[in-house]
Amino acid sequence: MTGRQAADAASAALAAGRGRQARVMALTSGKGGVGKTVLAVNLAAALAQRGERVLVLDADLGLANLDVLLNLSSKITLHDVFTGKAKLEQALLAAPGGFTALLAGSGLVEYSRLTPELRSQLLEVIEAVRPRFDRVLLDTGAGISEVVLYTVSLADEVLVVATPEPTSLTDAYATIKVLATQQQRTRIRLVVNQAHHAGEGRAIRGQLQQVADRYVSNGTDVPLKLELLGDVPADPAVREAVQKRQLLLETYPGASAAQAIMVIAGRLTEA
Repeated sequence: MTGRQAADAASAALAAGRGRQARVMALTSGKGGVGKTVLAVNLAAALAQRGERVLVLDADLGLANLDVLLNLSSKITLHDVFTGKAKLEQALLAAPGGFTALLAGSGLVEYSRLTPELRSQLLEVIEAVRPRFDRVLLDTGAGISEVVLYTVSLADEVLVVATPEPTSLTDAYATIKVLATQQQRTRIRLVVNQAHHAGEGRAIRGQLQQVADRYVSNGTDVPLKLELLGDVPADPAVREAVQKRQLLLETYPGASAAQAIMVIAGRLTEA
């Protein structure tokens, strides 16, 4: 696809609203290195295969890497939209896999803290794209900084990505606790990435739910429910696709991790 074709496709996505609001899902994690962004882009491709119009917004504003994973090059990013140097339509890119991407800048220290201006800008962008897509995936930064938590608060639903490693699970629990107590979340979805064996995700979800039931209160009459969307097995094909800067679903569609992501997409569309 040429640069001109990509621009035309992205503009069409923004202009062709379907008369309903997109579901906004924040993909977040307690720590970095759990494969959250890789999951986000491949999940977007899987949802696009199921007929959805999907936007992936790189909400890791100061440490963006969506462009690297997708092998995209754009001189216009979300930073340019925020500063008034470009219009939102110009920042939307047609990505491999049939979805649209909105890239963020990298190495921008001004996005390390949440200012009133940043609050307003993020809200305005998300509200502007809602009518134009079926689903918007917010690929947030890791951790529980103010910027991450505010970005997650703008989403209809949250997907926490964790790996079976003890540090990842500890940080995932901390994230879940903060989201429940500060945002009164009654349902948080979970994907266990890099699972070592079948059923590991189900066991981890059970452990996290047990601890949450005992120690987490969301301040509502509805108890917090952790919903396992699925586990993605550890698969060398993922690393190979990342090194090639290609989508796993396009490069190795038969890989076990790719098939697991397709199952997760199916569960999302059927929910």
